[in-house]
Amino acid sequence: MIKRQMTKAVAMTACVIGVGVAPALAQPDAEVQYIFNSLMFLIGGFLVMFMAAGFCMLEAGLVRSKNVADICLKNISLYALAGIMYYVVGYNLMYADVGDFIGAFSIWGPGELYDSEIAPEAGGYASASDWFFQMVFVATAASIVSGAVAERVKLFSFLIFVVILTGLIYPIQGAWKWGGGFLDQNGFLDFAGSTIVHSVGGWAALVGVLMIGPRTGKYGDGGRVMPMPGSSLPLATLGTFVLWLGWFGFNGASQLALGTAGDATAISQIFANTNMAAAGGVVAALILTKALYRKVDLTMVLNGALAGLVSITAEPLTPNIGEAILIGATGSVLVTLAIPMLDKFKIDDVVGAIPVHLVAGIFGTLVVPVTNDDASFVTQLVGVVCVAAWVIPTSAIAWAVLKFTLGIRLSPEEELAGGDVSELGLEAYPEFVDRTAAASYGAAATAAPASGERVASGTA
Repeated sequence: MIKRQMTKAVAMTACVIGVGVAPALAQPDAEVQYIFNSLMFLIGGFLVMFMAAGFCMLEAGLVRSKNVADICLKNISLYALAGIMYYVVGYNLMYADVGDFIGAFSIWGPGELYDSEIAPEAGGYASASDWFFQMVFVATAASIVSGAVAERVKLFSFLIFVVILTGLIYPIQGAWKWGGGFLDQNGFLDFAGSTIVHSVGGWAALVGVLMIGPRTGKYGDGGRVMPMPGSSLPLATLGTFVLWLGWFGFNGASQLALGTAGDATAISQIFANTNMAAAGGVVAALILTKALYRKVDLTMVLNGALAGLVSITAEPLTPNIGEAILIGATGSVLVTLAIPMLDKFKIDDVVGAIPVHLVAGIFGTLVVPVTNDDASFVTQLVGVVCVAAWVIPTSAIAWAVLKFTLGIRLSPEEELAGGDVSELGLEAYPEFVDRTAAASYGAAATAAPASGERVASGTA
């Protein structure tokens, strides 16, 4: 695996010199390194996989009740499709025989099997552990899109876009840095994916939102923003905590090794910085929303935590903890200001995914030179622009083809009834959903409630 080899080498050297970890320490046995490196990929991978649950909870809490089952189905389906596409073409396109721009169009296969005779080399790992770790990253990029276009995108059109994003758009630009392509050769740094993962999802989401348009009734006369409260703030909060937890795998395992004391020290610093960047994001959003609105906005605070996490992802190793807090806080401020700015342009992002993953992702990438002397602002900016120049037009083509063939937006009647009834024929919260619109849509699942069943109006 070529991914982040140069970054890792620099980080390891800095860690060994800076903390005084021992040249004196004996080199661990090659098989021990193989075991610990593989274990780190697997633990990091299932932590990042758990982020899929976090995205699902966050989005389910922030969409209206009539769309909760629909968003849950989108999240579990996109995770499955991401895995299949990354196996079929994505991984090798990103890592196999990459020249300057692109890898190989071929199916991935492990370099060794459980019954093989394995002779580990120093720094080695099981190839399937690496594939699994890389695969859950691509699923994260797809999850970003689902929240932004929620409540009005057609299920199968969205899933086809996910296939294109995870099989082609994401891995090709990923090869430019993590596969050893031209961005990597020119010194672009992105340790765990502020640009390679998060801004990719952000750009794809932005294009999708512009193509599909805002939710019906979101913007009134004169550009007035009409509130559309989500179904469950406790669920959204729980989702944020799950994402925060998963981010330790996202950033920590991106060290790509746990075979030496230097690696263990580096991962510990990454964990600490990741945690404190999120903490800085929470406090900044809390203070800023109180100052701006006279009341604290919980949804902004949740997105502030995520903004801090995205901001530190491009370089979670070299900052000290104080710098990590400031990076997270600054990213949070940018996101808190960007969310209402989108509404001014009638860009309807249901969960705030575009500010969190695109705005904070760009900021996190550009701030790397502040703490890492090996980075250049110009090179970082070039990397951001190159990724945007690839993702925007390819996403636009994909969304446009879907729009003019299958269609990408629910009909007004389907949108009013909600995705749960119109696309799934069921409801996540049957006792609490307004049945008036659903009944007019004529779905079989909206028969009159049984005796004693509570029916509330206007809660969707």
